[in-house]
Amino acid sequence: MTTVRAAVIQAHANLPKEEAVAVHVELVRRASAQGARITCLQEIFHGPYFPAQQDPRWYALAEPEDGPTVCRMREVARELGMVLIVPFFEEAQPGVYYNSAVVIEADGTILGKYRKTHIPHVGPCFWEKFYFKPGNLGYPVFETSVGRVGLLICYDRHFPEPARALGLKGAELVFNPSATVESVSKYLWELEQPAHAVANGYWIAAINRVGVEAPLSTARFYGSSYFCDPRGRIVCQASDSEDEVLVCDVDLELNREVRNTWQFLRDRRPELYGELTQLLP
Repeated sequence: MTTVRAAVIQAHANLPKEEAVAVHVELVRRASAQGARITCLQEIFHGPYFPAQQDPRWYALAEPEDGPTVCRMREVARELGMVLIVPFFEEAQPGVYYNSAVVIEADGTILGKYRKTHIPHVGPCFWEKFYFKPGNLGYPVFETSVGRVGLLICYDRHFPEPARALGLKGAELVFNPSATVESVSKYLWELEQPAHAVANGYWIAAINRVGVEAPLSTARFYGSSYFCDPRGRIVCQASDSEDEVLVCDVDLELNREVRNTWQFLRDRRPELYGELTQLLP
């Protein structure tokens, strides 16, 4: 089967952890009821976007991979027979934290994990270096029961190199769970990721949360989550303000059709690109 029904979830999440997780479990159930076989949650779905401020109290929200949040979502994946991508605030060991996401197979097993590699530290509300170490797991592609899945997390989308790495490793569908506000990035939201989709010949699912999370910040998360096909066309999109389960039928065979038309991977010249890793600004 080349067509996969996929879903992404955007939601207000300025809630205590248990409440936020419960809200998202119900939204995942809605995705399942609409036939989704794979669903991705938003960045730091289990509460407010705490990097809007620099405060050590937020370290207490971090969990290991076998902590209660991931374990709960494994139960949900098993119950619904659905592949789940679950971002979470990972504690690798006391004092060592990552912005991570696990890929959970439909039987509840964890296929692997990605750790966000590009960590922003910019105003008005993205003070992530205070919390997260840069990821150290590279750019894995996960062989799921519904296809080959790649992950980028939020700020990673501004860099062409990881998007290319996922394409070269055979990703068919790339999810980018994000938390981004209109005063900074909205003009880029529908520009960069369609360009990655075209350059690499795969689908992209872009997820953003919604709402204002006072008193942490007055900035507005603008939602507008979408699915983009390998021709760079946004084929379905959520609103800019509402909790929403966005479902899309993803035709993975279109990747082959596009790549056979635009032979970017055939015509690239990696033997001439070595200096890109040596050049400094």
